[in-house]
Amino acid sequence: MTHVLHRNSRMDPPIVVAADGCYLIDTNGKRYLDGSGGAAVSCLGHSDRAVIEAIKAQLDRMPYAHTGFFSSAPAEALADDLVRHAPPGFERVFFVSGGSEAMEAALKLARQYYLEIGQPQRRHVIARLQSYHGNTLGALAVGGNMARRRQFEPLLMAVTHVSPCYEYRGLEPGETTAAYARRLAGELEAEIQRLGPESVIAFVAEPVVGATLGAVPAVPEYFRLVREVCDRHGILLIADEVMCGMGRTGTLYALEREGVVPDIVCVAKGLGAGYQPIGATLVQGRIHAAISRGSGAFQHGHTYIGHAAACAGSLAVQQELRKRGLIDRVRTLGPALEARLRERFGEHPHVGDIRGRGFFWGIELVQDRATKRTFDPALKIHARVKAAALEAGLLCYPMGGTVDGVHGDHVLIAPPYIVTDAQMDELVDKLARAIDAALLGTDAS
Repeated sequence: MTHVLHRNSRMDPPIVVAADGCYLIDTNGKRYLDGSGGAAVSCLGHSDRAVIEAIKAQLDRMPYAHTGFFSSAPAEALADDLVRHAPPGFERVFFVSGGSEAMEAALKLARQYYLEIGQPQRRHVIARLQSYHGNTLGALAVGGNMARRRQFEPLLMAVTHVSPCYEYRGLEPGETTAAYARRLAGELEAEIQRLGPESVIAFVAEPVVGATLGAVPAVPEYFRLVREVCDRHGILLIADEVMCGMGRTGTLYALEREGVVPDIVCVAKGLGAGYQPIGATLVQGRIHAAISRGSGAFQHGHTYIGHAAACAGSLAVQQELRKRGLIDRVRTLGPALEARLRERFGEHPHVGDIRGRGFFWGIELVQDRATKRTFDPALKIHARVKAAALEAGLLCYPMGGTVDGVHGDHVLIAPPYIVTDAQMDELVDKLARAIDAALLGTDAS
């Protein structure tokens, strides 16, 4: 009997006891290829010695000191490193323990910024449907995953949501991607006008939408147009790169590919690669300057922010990524992973779309390819895929509610940056077997 409150209270998960690069090993000695990096976290695999030794060395020196009294050498060094490699204008970093906390910090920073510059009337946040920004109440309110929000709705702050940039289902017949981008930017503009431009704090978006939508990049020009809309009304652009950032899509920051610089960017997952809990909110210099000149203090914090051992581990992760050229490797080998997925699933009768970038890919499953009709949600195809993949010795990240929070199924693939050609073959082969096994006994079989 377990006393752990697991996510699924009706079953006890396998217990992992060891790790070997891209594999996790349970108590029975079964090896699982981590084809999703957990939740796109483990970019260096699970046994990187340089990172482990950096954490051990910091624990020997000093594991923790509260930031109400001290900073630490690892926190200062990691902040310097992140700013040095960040897009132009970023000058400060606020360290937290994960992605949800990073988003909470971003929302509070954005609100406080406008208070400091004398615009207290700004109170609205706009985000997108089918987005996911975390499970704390503020982050959950901003997120557009209606299934996750529903039971907590009475506790959530009011946030308005516009359409996602979802080419597979959002592009209208005969519409070009350029026209689609303009239409979505126009929708954002209309929502700002409805709320009152002087009342909007920020627009929040994932550059490549992760868990809820399944690795969906924006069409060209979309984020450039969004940036123009925000600038026109003095609204902050907050980029949630918790899942898609830190090299996952082939550049350190996902928005680099769009040629757009946000005002605040949130990172986590690949920031620390799972070796210690860490996240970060990076802030443009003018935002920090406004607070520094005004009240002088960011009115927010958690007990473990800037944790010394976590920062030491994260710094080692960033150094390993550069020293071993792993982000370049993601950019170079991403097309090889894409080619394998398209070769295996491109003509699959129940794969509607394959989309992504770098080592971040989604496969959308459909009942009918021609009409894009989804499976009956009661079938829980995504859960069947996850169970079948585990049985086959593969970790992938399936989710339901892809289309509207209820209908639709997809599988997210996000392997460690160190994955080999042979392991990519193993990943695709096991995923194909898992999908076919999941469809057995349904109308699709």
